[in-house]
Amino acid sequence: MRTTFVCLILFLRMQAAEPTPAEDWLAHAKIAPPLQVPETLDAWQKRRGEIRAQLTELLGDMPSRPPVSAFQVISKEDKGTYTHETIQFDNGAGEIVKGYVFVPKSANAQRKAPAILYCHWHGGQYDIGKQELLQTNATPVAPGPALAEAGYVVLGIDAPCFGERNGNGPDGPLQKGGNGEMTAAKFNLWAGRTLWGMIIRDDLTALDYLCSRPEVDAQRIGVTGISMGSTRSWWVMAMDERPRAAVCVGCMTRYEELIRAGMLKAHGIYYFVPGMLKNFDSEAVIALGAPRAMLFMTGDQDGGSPIDGVRHIGEIVSKVYALHGGDAPQRFENAIYQGVGHVYLPEMWEKTLKWMDRWLKQP
Repeated sequence: MRTTFVCLILFLRMQAAEPTPAEDWLAHAKIAPPLQVPETLDAWQKRRGEIRAQLTELLGDMPSRPPVSAFQVISKEDKGTYTHETIQFDNGAGEIVKGYVFVPKSANAQRKAPAILYCHWHGGQYDIGKQELLQTNATPVAPGPALAEAGYVVLGIDAPCFGERNGNGPDGPLQKGGNGEMTAAKFNLWAGRTLWGMIIRDDLTALDYLCSRPEVDAQRIGVTGISMGSTRSWWVMAMDERPRAAVCVGCMTRYEELIRAGMLKAHGIYYFVPGMLKNFDSEAVIALGAPRAMLFMTGDQDGGSPIDGVRHIGEIVSKVYALHGGDAPQRFENAIYQGVGHVYLPEMWEKTLKWMDRWLKQP
């Protein structure tokens, strides 16, 4: 009897436990509730336009994107079944940006090919950037050659602070790595914009160029990446109508759940958009991609994407796809891998290829 009484007291104490710091912070902040999906498609289209306009404002006052004429091919190598080009452009914001383009030999102006904008990850690997296309630091295979051999024109650029842009921020080579990323974030906030907005701006500039290539069918464009590359991918889908399909590995992160899990530390400063949670959480951004094909693959042990948030996003976004009717629900898949962390498995890569082939290889 005494044991039962003691257990009851302990249980009641646990129920009356002090709230966590995250709960205290959230309770005293005005954050938006989960996205309420309208009952009709017309109502959603109106809400969709409002969300995109709000996102554009939150990202800040960014300079206009440079024209595709700003791009130059500075080298070209014959790799047998494809060519490997190095390109560069002046981004109109103080930097020369370099990237890689992989073009299958079968693609030309008469026989246009589908294309993929590849977004590299973060991983604290500031020296790599676009080199990820040629390496296996983040993916099971080198994605540039593998996608080219699968019949895709592929383009990937150095994001701000990465690759040949590491040490090219406002403090120059004195600040590299995380310090360079922090100075770039500070500068952009003072300039009335965000580092994340500038990252997406450069990705959209790369997309402009990719669509202009004579070998590319601009109606069959995909975007993909893991981690930061995943987040870049679903933001590109949100901010631009041209990509027809996306594959996003990791970083399907709902921000309220991230805060409650005490895992804000899992994402770098580049990732944060001031005022976003006053308006909506990340499901609102992802939903802007509907009804285009979007595949998410997330490990349930990925601390940067608490799994309850992953499921929450999936439930909400699925409702948006359902509004479009027809086969639209088939174009959204939220795959969760049991016992898997923040990694890109070989089976995920196989699923990536199948997804892109399904949605991009048909006219």
